[in-house]
Amino acid sequence: MRYHAPATFDEAVSIAAAASGVTRFLAGGTDVLVQLRAGSVTPDDLIDLKKIPGTHEITALPDGGWRIGIAVSGAMLGAHAQLVADWPGVVEGMELVGSTQVQGRATLTGNLCNGSPAADSVPGLVAAGATVTILGPNGSREVPVEQVPVKPGKTVLEPGEIITAITLPPRGTKGGDAYLRFIPRTEMDIAVVGCAVSLTREGDTITAARVALGAVAPTVLLDEACAQAIIGTTLDDAALHALAGAASRAAKPISDKRGTKEFRVEVAGVLARRAAKIAYERAAK
Repeated sequence: MRYHAPATFDEAVSIAAAASGVTRFLAGGTDVLVQLRAGSVTPDDLIDLKKIPGTHEITALPDGGWRIGIAVSGAMLGAHAQLVADWPGVVEGMELVGSTQVQGRATLTGNLCNGSPAADSVPGLVAAGATVTILGPNGSREVPVEQVPVKPGKTVLEPGEIITAITLPPRGTKGGDAYLRFIPRTEMDIAVVGCAVSLTREGDTITAARVALGAVAPTVLLDEACAQAIIGTTLDDAALHALAGAASRAAKPISDKRGTKEFRVEVAGVLARRAAKIAYERAAK
């Protein structure tokens, strides 16, 4: 195995593009190092991105958005008061990934690139309208987070491409978001269903919304019908009922040892209602 510690993203791309065998990138390492220890993956080239300047930074952008480096850990996100104030749902999703020890290393980008439909940090990013910057041999491109996973364990990244940052849009005034999941245990478990809601209010009326469902399809779902169920409403009982129905209809889960298909469909609606109420209350502050 060849270990690389590039000083720039361009250098990392050059190394990855020239590699002909199994390649893995190291940012937080909570997936890659476990795979190495278990022997499930033995990379020919291991490219450590943590020494590239900016990868550990959370940057406030001039337009009010945020740029999050690929090596920013969950613990760092939770400790950033301004980011938590703007996007609490994004942060609380990431803070559900693993233990306290894992939080010190696990990253938003790594959780996204793992390609799991049950990844806790991804629905919040999708609901927020986050994008990623992808750099590769053919240049740079911006991709919405919901388009990054294409199936379990597979992302849109082509050989030689890497994500260099995640960008959150400006929160704006009277906006709120939230993420909830259902797990069999109280903590440190994989989501059976997850749901993130981001919305904007004018007075009591919702003027914009995005709803993302996790663990109920091969990838995280961004469902427009869920959003339309609450846009233009004051999130009254009728709107919440319509949202729950839309979420349950959107869910296309499988049955496995963690839950039946029917159970997941029902829980998707329940979580959508609860997450929307939290986001609505947060948007009033």
